Amino acid sequence: MSTQKNINSQPENPINNHNELNMHSTHTDTTSAHTEAKHNAKEGNVITEMLNDHLLDHHGYNFYDVFHINLPVIIYDDALYTYPSIHSMEEAGIFKEVHHDIIRNDTGQAPKIDLSITALVMFQWIAMIIIFTSFFIIKKRYVRHPNKAPKGFQNFIELGIEMVRDRIVKVNIADDKLAEKLTPYFVFLWLFIFVLNFLGLVPGGHSATGNLAVTAGLSITAYFVINGSAILTKGIGHWIKEFTGGAPIGLWLIMIPIEILSMFTKPFALTVRLFANMTAGHVVILSLVGLIFIFKSFAVAPISVGFSLFINLLEVLVAMIQAYVFTMLTAVFVGLALGHGEEHETVH
Repeated sequence: MSTQKNINSQPENPINNHNELNMHSTHTDTTSAHTEAKHNAKEGNVITEMLNDHLLDHHGYNFYDVFHINLPVIIYDDALYTYPSIHSMEEAGIFKEVHHDIIRNDTGQAPKIDLSITALVMFQWIAMIIIFTSFFIIKKRYVRHPNKAPKGFQNFIELGIEMVRDRIVKVNIADDKLAEKLTPYFVFLWLFIFVLNFLGLVPGGHSATGNLAVTAGLSITAYFVINGSAILTKGIGHWIKEFTGGAPIGLWLIMIPIEILSMFTKPFALTVRLFANMTAGHVVILSLVGLIFIFKSFAVAPISVGFSLFINLLEVLVAMIQAYVFTMLTAVFVGLALGHGEEHETVH
């Protein structure tokens, strides 16, 4: 009995205890790593959602979860469908939103035409309302005080119009009549991009010019203005002749494809330039703010906020420059479309 008691009361093997501790430590480390990975993934999703909410298009407008505006959904597939919001559309069961502004029908196909009023469309309307309201106010001031010198906001708009007319349009378009006719287009183009850029910098605003669909629409309009101006001013024959680039007949085989390609590379350059410049700043700002969510430390907040404010001030300058550059390049392309002969006539 005593022998059995002594055997049963022997201490546990230290090697086994060490192995159990190692296994427990390994399990703890694995759990900790898994928890940290989930934490990083969660914070990464927060930053991704911030970028998506600000840069991508949506079928509604959300102001920091304070209030939400439902925007109408208008779709034509086999018939015309209208819904007051994206939620009512999904409740109807015919269409569903698979990702932000992407809609699919019950067979998984995209509708034939999507005419929905999205957040970016709403901000473009806001920009147009601001511009037309500004011109209406300025017009009333001129009617009331025709001989009074402009000041304040009126002076700012007047200086902007004179800058576009004298330093952009007339400098690059040699034909005075055409320059006069196109001045209203260039003034509105400059103001429209200018206001859209600044609306993207307002807290809660959406950067419409940071979306390829918007910049492509502006560039397509510029494409028709560029080529339409050349055709209406010089004639279709002169416009076709310009595909040779003014080169001798022996070089036409090379010059014609290059000139045709340049017709499409110019609006493509306008599209990508404006989109990339306006998107880059927003991505940097939101990424800096996202560092606060990743590190969850008050020590990071002053650095992130400080750099974000600096980039935001830089974005104000970029917003002004990009409106000017887009308008300037469009005017330059119109001048080039008029032909090489026009340049020679101007020199003489």
